[in-house]
Amino acid sequence: MLNTRTSVLNNQSIVGLSVFIIGICLAWQLGNSISARDLGTLEYTALAFAACVVAVAILRNWRLGFYFFLVWLLFEDLVRKFLGNNIAIYFAKDVLAGLVYMSFLIDVRKGRANLFRPPFFLFLMLFVWLGVLQVFNPNAPHILYGLMGFKVYFYYIPLMFIGYALIRNDEDLRKFLLVNCLLSGVIAMIGIIQAIFGRSFLNPAHLAPELAELGDLDKVTPLTQQVLSLPTSVFVSSGRFSLFMILAAILTMGSTGYVLLHTKRSRKLMFLVFGIVEVATLFSGARGAVVLGVMSVSVLSVGFLWGAPWRWQQAHRMVTAIRRSFIVAVLGLTAIILIFPEQAGSRIAFYAETLSPNSSAYQLGNRSWSYPIYNLELAFTNPNWILGNGIGTGSLGTQYIARILRTPLQTVNVEEGFGLLIVEMGIIAPFLWILWSAALLYYSWKVVRGLRETRFFPIAFAICWYSFVLLYVLTYGSLASFQNYISNMYLWLLIGVLFKLPIILAASPDPLITSRNPRQRRGFSF
Repeated sequence: MLNTRTSVLNNQSIVGLSVFIIGICLAWQLGNSISARDLGTLEYTALAFAACVVAVAILRNWRLGFYFFLVWLLFEDLVRKFLGNNIAIYFAKDVLAGLVYMSFLIDVRKGRANLFRPPFFLFLMLFVWLGVLQVFNPNAPHILYGLMGFKVYFYYIPLMFIGYALIRNDEDLRKFLLVNCLLSGVIAMIGIIQAIFGRSFLNPAHLAPELAELGDLDKVTPLTQQVLSLPTSVFVSSGRFSLFMILAAILTMGSTGYVLLHTKRSRKLMFLVFGIVEVATLFSGARGAVVLGVMSVSVLSVGFLWGAPWRWQQAHRMVTAIRRSFIVAVLGLTAIILIFPEQAGSRIAFYAETLSPNSSAYQLGNRSWSYPIYNLELAFTNPNWILGNGIGTGSLGTQYIARILRTPLQTVNVEEGFGLLIVEMGIIAPFLWILWSAALLYYSWKVVRGLRETRFFPIAFAICWYSFVLLYVLTYGSLASFQNYISNMYLWLLIGVLFKLPIILAASPDPLITSRNPRQRRGFSF
């Protein structure tokens, strides 16, 4: 017993001495950096210290750690812009995700979390195994391209297990939706400010060369020659911002429907965020975001009415949600047009001149059919279209592999999503894609139908609609939408949340359960 205590004391002494020595070394390094006015080293040191703190928090509590990961994922680009597009920062989110997975598995082994058994798993695994084989495609220039591509496509799939375990009851769901609405509102507001006052807001004076091509773009209206600046918000590109606005509009509208059927808490805030997101979509300067935003609001409105709790004589709440959403959106757009007519007018002119069939500069037909089909046909001009060139050879992130290998960047001149699948993974890839995504949507729709006339239907319908938009509509235009890590992460996370909703409903059979006391259980606990 005495030997054990002595051993413990010795171990504590060694740990304490090690921490003291490390602290002295860090203090010495920081002192040298401060005296040399090396602010870059100080910034990286602060980030490293914060990363260590977050890593410890994740390993101690994966639920709290997940929200750290979520915030970092959405704001990572902001850090990269100011620190010169450092590769280590780009991969930091993957390290955090790995820590969340590790901490979650520990809880599963201890019986504190349940694993989700997705009914579409077999179909998904067929596509995953194709990706595994494509890592070793002999046509690939280097195996690192395959590893990067595999990460881009599949690394966030385990998040559906995280999403399933994260939501244990209605309060967990409300907190999750509230956090996402707040983050969406902040990102949308920054985008609006940049569109009105210029991109210098929350952007460095000079972007890294590889980011300047994405984050410093303007558009000109084809007929009236008006120039509109494309905001990036916290992201490195205007395209990523507009893509996030599509997700934010769908998720926020589904959230407002859920809280209106379930609780009085967070209602006003979510409606306000919805209005801000709609204004930000207008200012994004992206026709795809505007078209899909209008389409999503229309489809969700019809869907909400179809799934409203008519049997429980509470359908008026769903009608109220739709009416308020429209009112908030219209008021927000009207106010911004009246206050900033020049900035709003240039964007409205751009949409009208390129989307109106009566305009001589009409482009909707070309962008929605001719251009994608041309790119799909272009895929078959690639000499390796049968077996493909290897997963990752045309994916996002190839610039980092080229930088590591110090080789010229691989360029794949196919933008259409299914065409890029052929170029990367061969002719079988689009068929397996359609198979697994159709299975996912089929089983998701079964869950949505089972939640009709309950408080969960609006958010369930919104998740199913977002999955369809990402896997088919956006992929048809470009596979970059699916490969974008934010869109990809949210897909798998929300799928896990969707399949957990029937379990929560079974535990509380009342389909509505409206909270009576809005002051009850304030705050966040994980």
